[in-house]
Amino acid sequence: MLMTLRVVAARILATLCISVCAGLVHASAISDFQTFTASTQSGRASFEQFVFDAKGKQMQRTKGTLSFVRPGKFRFQYEKPAQVIVGDGKKVSFFDQDLNQVTVKKMEQAFSSTPAALLAGKADIEKTFTLVASGDAEGLSWLDAEPRQKDAGIEKFRLGFAKGQLAAMELNDAFGNRTRLNFATFERNPKVDGKEFIFVPPKSADVIGEESVK
Repeated sequence: MLMTLRVVAARILATLCISVCAGLVHASAISDFQTFTASTQSGRASFEQFVFDAKGKQMQRTKGTLSFVRPGKFRFQYEKPAQVIVGDGKKVSFFDQDLNQVTVKKMEQAFSSTPAALLAGKADIEKTFTLVASGDAEGLSWLDAEPRQKDAGIEKFRLGFAKGQLAAMELNDAFGNRTRLNFATFERNPKVDGKEFIFVPPKSADVIGEESVK
């Protein structure tokens, strides 16, 4: 369960307009996604997350919140199990409250081929991902994003939009597992306090990897 949340958040954030003509959908999908990313400099959302194994069996269900500011700052907070994942632009900290353990990684190691890169990354997303419009399903328009860095352990991400608003995100890993985030709310360009992206490990926590990122 711990590793599942870490993969989702540390690796762990589309077609925007529905069109009758498939050709037009594919033509507009990437353009609309680029417009979305170019016009969204910060965000705040609440979500429900589901994890399915390769056979489609649900393994986990949890809720959480996320916030981000471009470029490179983000915060995922999960309710159960209680975990916090914070990127401050230089490093990413993973805190598991139950284990009282913090794992710290360099930003480029934990960020460039993750969902956070799609939401909180720089504008040149196509340098990191290959974007492919994949049509409509479940009332959403979908975009597939395949990491160009193939050793990331991720096959692809999928972003689902409803009327230009990000409604869902999926992660498909190299083992056939699928993680789905359904966004209950998604606020674009809110004013976000920079303190949200500062993480100070509890004094009693076991910290792994801190020295390597200084």
